[in-house]
Amino acid sequence: MKFRATHKRKAPSIIIVSLIDVLMVVLIFLVITTTFKDRLPVIQFDAPTAWNTDGSVMPGGDPLVVTVREQAPHLRLNDKSKTIQELREIFQERKDRNPAVTLTIKADKKAPYGEVVSVTDQARSAGITNIYSVVKLPADR
Repeated sequence: MKFRATHKRKAPSIIIVSLIDVLMVVLIFLVITTTFKDRLPVIQFDAPTAWNTDGSVMPGGDPLVVTVREQAPHLRLNDKSKTIQELREIFQERKDRNPAVTLTIKADKKAPYGEVVSVTDQARSAGITNIYSVVKLPADR
């Protein structure tokens, strides 16, 4: 049994070692000369102003941020204590001024859930559809 060839092999026509060297030089050249783009640039802009038909500027008003706390008084609108009836009136008035009004609800972990539901219900009855809840994400996420 012959496992080895008896004739001698020819040298390859392309020398692989020098080809690898040339490719490495070209790769290094491309990496060095490549221009890297910055991440997204920060664009500064002024928000546009909406105008009423009579020419007066629409008031933006304060954002609607309702905080539901564990201790009484439970409901606070923009850091001012309010009752559920006062919130209903404010929601209706803000919806009449701006149909795209947004409500953000912040609730403590141990806040009464019924208060959160009543605030959401009053906002929906006033016609506010953009209602968001602020939550804290877990640390392992």
